[in-house]
Amino acid sequence: MRLATLLCIVLPALLANLCPAALRTIEPRRFHLGAAGNPEYDIFASQPLDGQRLDVKFKGQPNASEATLFLWQDDVKQDWNVELNGRKIGKLFTMEASLIHTLRVPSGTLRDGENVLSILPPKEVDDIFVGEIRIADTPVRQSLTQAHLDVQVTSPEQKVGLPCRLTIVDQQGALVALQATPSPNIAARPGVVYTGNGRASIGLLPGTYTIYATRGFEFGLASNTVSIGPNETKAVQLSLSREVQTPGLVACDTHVHTFSLSRHGDATLQERAVTLAGEGIELPIATDHNIFSDLSAPSIETGVRAWLTPVTGDEVTTKTAHFNVFPIRLGSKVPDEKTEPWPALLKAIRSTPGVEVVVLNHPLNIHNGFQPFAPTNFNRVTGDSLRVLDFDFDAMELVNSSALQTEFMGVFEGWFALLNAGHKITGVGSSDGHDVSRYIIGQGRTYITCPDNRPDRIDIAQACKNLKAGRALISMGLLTDITVNGRYHVGDLATHLGDQLEVSVVVQGPSWISADKVELFANGHKVREEKIKPSSSVEKARVIWKIPPPRHDQYLVAIATGPGVSAPYWAIPRPYQPAAKIWKPLVIGATNPIWIDGDGDKKFTPARAYAASVVDRTLEKPEQLLRDLEAYDEAVAAQAAGLWQKAGKDVREAHFQNLLKNAPQRVRVGFSAFAQSLP
Repeated sequence: MRLATLLCIVLPALLANLCPAALRTIEPRRFHLGAAGNPEYDIFASQPLDGQRLDVKFKGQPNASEATLFLWQDDVKQDWNVELNGRKIGKLFTMEASLIHTLRVPSGTLRDGENVLSILPPKEVDDIFVGEIRIADTPVRQSLTQAHLDVQVTSPEQKVGLPCRLTIVDQQGALVALQATPSPNIAARPGVVYTGNGRASIGLLPGTYTIYATRGFEFGLASNTVSIGPNETKAVQLSLSREVQTPGLVACDTHVHTFSLSRHGDATLQERAVTLAGEGIELPIATDHNIFSDLSAPSIETGVRAWLTPVTGDEVTTKTAHFNVFPIRLGSKVPDEKTEPWPALLKAIRSTPGVEVVVLNHPLNIHNGFQPFAPTNFNRVTGDSLRVLDFDFDAMELVNSSALQTEFMGVFEGWFALLNAGHKITGVGSSDGHDVSRYIIGQGRTYITCPDNRPDRIDIAQACKNLKAGRALISMGLLTDITVNGRYHVGDLATHLGDQLEVSVVVQGPSWISADKVELFANGHKVREEKIKPSSSVEKARVIWKIPPPRHDQYLVAIATGPGVSAPYWAIPRPYQPAAKIWKPLVIGATNPIWIDGDGDKKFTPARAYAASVVDRTLEKPEQLLRDLEAYDEAVAAQAAGLWQKAGKDVREAHFQNLLKNAPQRVRVGFSAFAQSLP
């Protein structure tokens, strides 16, 4: 071949790799899109609205080969389709964060003269921001390999590559468009790269970027800002230190999904293994919908098996509820999700070989038009089933970071009611993660009392036993623990109480999270509160309350909260099914109960049992009922109100209400709460 001919073939390809792709701006502005008069949240109401859809006209030329569309977007929750000249080329990236999204522009899509780029709204209400639209005349892969970052993350303790999450933002704080070099231990999305061994090679546009390294709740935060030019590679070394010490506590996520098996979200089985290791989850429960899933092989394939012990499970997804069940013996038959009555469904679940734990998921979520803890199904004051419910499950999600509630205490109130009714149900935290980056896997999590010195050899049977016994803490950004009289811990029955209870609460969190309040609940009613001064210290608070021992049995639960994280490396998502247009993000740390033997009989008696005893002996004597209830708290009074109503009485009757006026406040509070719960 002649030299001139060879140069004609090779030189253009070399120049394409050496020279930055030309980026042409077709729309420099940012737009607010949404439905007029119906903002998704109150914060959008004050933002000028540009319309429901966006149509951008620009001059162009036909593209003989693939080109790349770059656009900035923010607050995208639903599916917004993107069309170019009437041809769908993709959709916006579903993530409520500021990011740069890329879309392939297939050859032949652009035309000579006027072109129209359209962004089309979904049927659902969704306020978004979009703009700063640019086009490169090169394919996506080539456009995003003009500059490179070689990142390595280690820990001072081990000096080896550490599984972690890398979050990369531009100077405006937007997650950047990037292209990670493919590897079994890499999971990448806009601005986010999970690495199973602490190393990643990342291609992007030339520019100035901040790289954050995190490893979930227990570790600190490392960052570095670098400027990188065309055809330049920069090495970035970061070190992550453990901050929150959790000896004897296993980090568990009881609700883990993949796109591979659940068919929604975007995380493959391999990506899920990498993201779990990257967020420091030691005991992940695989819970894809109506199918047994096992992350053992993917964790080996991706090289992260040393960091975790996978547990085979299933989310039994029915028309009236979702239950996570685990562990499951491989080869077993999946429970029939078409079994609708809860008693029959739970019986079928319990008969599945290997199952030890059954968790009721997100009880305030609505699926198929049904909400388990809706007022028509469940009394949130007495814990009574009003229709189809059955409470033969072991645990209940109190914090689900992918399905947060507008008012987070609503789920806790339902849990308190169940405990007061005599159901010993463990509270858990989970992430319900389906995605690589949209919702952070392990953000909501449960810490179970269990040896954790070997994350790859966690005793699953022991962990399940302790979880069912309530020896667990619920975490989404904070870790709250409680002891009574220096020796009783969550799940314990505290006896031999002495003249006072010394209740000690310790709140921990990494340096990049703050707490501002801790509360103590007895039988579900707040009895103490302490403000916390925001601090970057790992120990956010150590509070000691000395309180008189109760005359009857009660359980104690501590809940700490703080301002929600908005930074891109661990942002708290908005509620999945908002109940209001105003929402305050929070970090949360809660305990399971310590059971207080107030009456000294060395067993725990729930509020319902005390109430039943009082109502049985005073059924025709309302004055005596109220007098006898003076010895008890609000929870017992509320249970008595429910039993009184079931016996054919009416707590709203005028004569009874008149008698109630002279009762102690705690009795009035209990009866009032029940009366307000009635239809």
